[in-house]
Amino acid sequence: MAKVRVLDETGRQPGHPVQASALELAARLPHLMLEARRVLAAVSGVHGRRRAGPGEAFWQFRAFAPGEAAQRVDWRRSARDDRLYVREREWEAAHSVHLWIDRSPSMAYISSLAAASKAERALVLGLALSDALVEAGERVGLMGLMPPRASRRIAERLAETLLLDKAGQDADLPPGDALPPQAEIILITDALVPAEDFARRIASIAARGAKGHVIRIVDPVEETFPFDGEAVLEDVEGRADLRVGDARAWGAMYRERFVQHGRAIAEACLKRGWSVTVHRTDRPATEPALRVLGILAGGGIQRQGAA
Repeated sequence: MAKVRVLDETGRQPGHPVQASALELAARLPHLMLEARRVLAAVSGVHGRRRAGPGEAFWQFRAFAPGEAAQRVDWRRSARDDRLYVREREWEAAHSVHLWIDRSPSMAYISSLAAASKAERALVLGLALSDALVEAGERVGLMGLMPPRASRRIAERLAETLLLDKAGQDADLPPGDALPPQAEIILITDALVPAEDFARRIASIAARGAKGHVIRIVDPVEETFPFDGEAVLEDVEGRADLRVGDARAWGAMYRERFVQHGRAIAEACLKRGWSVTVHRTDRPATEPALRVLGILAGGGIQRQGAA
């Protein structure tokens, strides 16, 4: 799938590209962190595996139930009240969640129909999901950059790590190292790469049984191609441009190809048992966040859905 920026017949861009440089990312981080916190507030509590069970960490006190062994009573806590209490420990079932946030040149695109660039939306989603997952007791890291950890400042740590990773700004695909079966992968990307390359990469990551979830970010203009007259398809990676004489006629072929590409990406995911969620940047960021957290909490993979 070609990575293009579309100009209309007058040569005006339908939006302005946001450059993915470290300096500009740093300038936008306060805004992105604030937006991520808003998303977190809307989805907080959706995903939760923390509950009582075998483990070392204290979970909660609860009332002693008739018939339980007396050895389970926490006498120190019970001495402060006229009831008997049992100390429960937290069930240690935290998973390692590995995030990959696409920051390649095509992610900088934003049209006049979108609320944010694809890169900004991907970063907001990644930061919000990391906070929500750690809040739920999981460990979160960045593929190839930061091992999973359960830090209270996980979003800030991820943002700082991404700032220092200049090489990752040109990466079209996540690292291909196979991850263990208990790992969960979340890829946030526009998936504007050849579908066969994408399929090979997730097959490599899932070779040992890791579960995955893909959030495919789409600008509404990329999907609808609402242009008339002469248009220029401008390669964002600088290799070549294509001038189209009749954008309306050419658009029908483009839209069909775009749909076919999306189906191929979805099939590659579902073949591995991974979920895929399509998110359009004219829609609220809470929608894909809620869906992915719901899938993680339920432990199931659903068919492709649009957020």
